[in-house]
Amino acid sequence: MTTLEGMTPGTWTLDPAHTEVAFSVRHAGISKVRGVFSDVSGELNVAEDASQSNGQVVVGMNSVDTKNETRDNHVRSAEFFDVENHPQMTYKITGLELNDGEGTVTGELTLRGVTKPVKLDAEFNGVAVDAFGTTRAGFTASTSISRKEFNVTWNAALEAGGVVVSDKVRIDLDVEFTAPESAN
Repeated sequence: MTTLEGMTPGTWTLDPAHTEVAFSVRHAGISKVRGVFSDVSGELNVAEDASQSNGQVVVGMNSVDTKNETRDNHVRSAEFFDVENHPQMTYKITGLELNDGEGTVTGELTLRGVTKPVKLDAEFNGVAVDAFGTTRAGFTASTSISRKEFNVTWNAALEAGGVVVSDKVRIDLDVEFTAPESAN
């Protein structure tokens, strides 16, 4: 049974200052490049039956940061995210299945104009009231996707074999939401 103990029904607002949307992808087959997005917004509509909850997370693709400006500009280009034509990535939450705080979030990921179902392995970290009286709920979630399934196909062959960027991309989220009464 899905439970979100301490989360009252209603629309909880994503707190971008306490949220991280990150990714990692294998580079040259030997290491990983990591990146984060600083422009994140969203909401979680908590239902009486928590499994019927839904919501959305929106990521501004121009906010990508891989700690290398040249690479960031390449990733923003038409060869990767094509932010000029696809400025946002969205994840529409269609359901939750959590038992004892762990389980899956189901939803639809839209990236570069392609929408596909994606399940996240998720953990509900609970609810707390912060020092300022704001009620907060925290979640962590992760998944791996094939970037080629979302038309992110640029690559280059390496002289010794293999390619510069792997197809598999890991996505990791640490998300905080504030309670409906805290948004006022």
